[in-house]
Amino acid sequence: MNLPDLSAMEQFGARIAGHLKAGDVIALSGGLGTGKTTLARAILRALGHEGEVPSPTFTIIESYDHLDPPVVHADFYRLEDPSEVEQLGLDDYRDGAVLIAEWPDHAGGFAVEPGCLQITLEIAGNGRKAIVEGGKDWLERLP
Repeated sequence: MNLPDLSAMEQFGARIAGHLKAGDVIALSGGLGTGKTTLARAILRALGHEGEVPSPTFTIIESYDHLDPPVVHADFYRLEDPSEVEQLGLDDYRDGAVLIAEWPDHAGGFAVEPGCLQITLEIAGNGRKAIVEGGKDWLERLP
């Protein structure tokens, strides 16, 4: 999917947001500067968040409990080993929430979960390209 500009990224985020349910994982992969946080912000805005959406690069986890469904936005870039996820208490944050995971491979990945939508973002000219793969659950929800 081509995302030529910020408007296209916002529309893509809104499309995803319209199909989210508790327990889902949006796994965002791609190099630095490919738009992972931009897409996460678009999803959060489409769900109704009106405030700032800081990048969780340093805090690792940001929670948005006021949204329906609640969202946990995590950036695992700084993890050196997937076992560190347990120390963060990620399972406690995820209970009843959607997880938007940047750099999911640093946390061991989430592809085995049926509610995982994997999105790899790449720079394509002046815009971005999204490669989207969904678990069985997503294939039924996101045409």
